[in-house]
This record gives sequence, structure tokens and C-alpha cells, in this order.
Amino acid sequence: MSRRTGERRVRATAVARAGWAGVLLVVPEVVLRAGGPAPVPAAAVAVARVLAARHLLQATASALAPTGSVVRLGAAVDTLHTGTCVALAAVSPRWRRAALLDMVVEAAFAAAGWSTGTPRRG
Repeated sequence: MSRRTGERRVRATAVARAGWAGVLLVVPEVVLRAGGPAPVPAAAVAVARVLAARHLLQATASALAPTGSVVRLGAAVDTLHTGTCVALAAVSPRWRRAALLDMVVEAAFAAAGWSTGTPRRG
């Protein structure tokens, strides 16, 4: 993959990530209700918004500096987040569906990061 193609893929993923962050910021209750019964506790909404802020920071960093080290660091963070989703799903019946939904999203972001790898100088 050429450097330019790699940078485009990183930026496209950053746009998708920013979109997901926007959903988590604006309507976290909708996402959380999709994964569990209502009412959604305020603490869960707060956690979703903190995760949204992390996604926005990561999207910004990736878009501004689509380098191999930024991509790998982001993929590592996404992989770790995927693991925490699996752990939450394993221990919390109430949040299992929401955790599995988030796990799928995080795994997709992690896969995008790892598959992009290090953009080559071209």
C-alpha cells in the first residue's frame, strides 16, 4: 500500500470514528438502550460520553498525523478497549448487549488500524 493510500484509509477511519463519537456524545441513551433495559443510568451516559471524547481525540490525532506510530498506538488502544468490552460482557448481564455492540465497533476500528500498518514512503 502506498503512503498516500494508507493516509487516505487512516483519514477515512478517522471520519467514521468521529461519527461514532458524535452518536455517543449526542444520543448515548439510544445506544445504551439498544443494549439493555431502560432507564439508562446517568453514570452509563457519562461513561459513554467519556469514551466519545476519547474517540474524538483519536480521530483528530489520526487525521492530523496519519503516521505509522499514531496508527499503531490507536490500534493498540482500540484492541485494549475491545478486551474491556469482552470482560464487561462476561460479567454483566445487564450491559452484555451494549458491551458486545461496542466490542464490534472497537474491533472494526482496531482491524482498520492494524491492517493499515505503517504507511510507506512513496
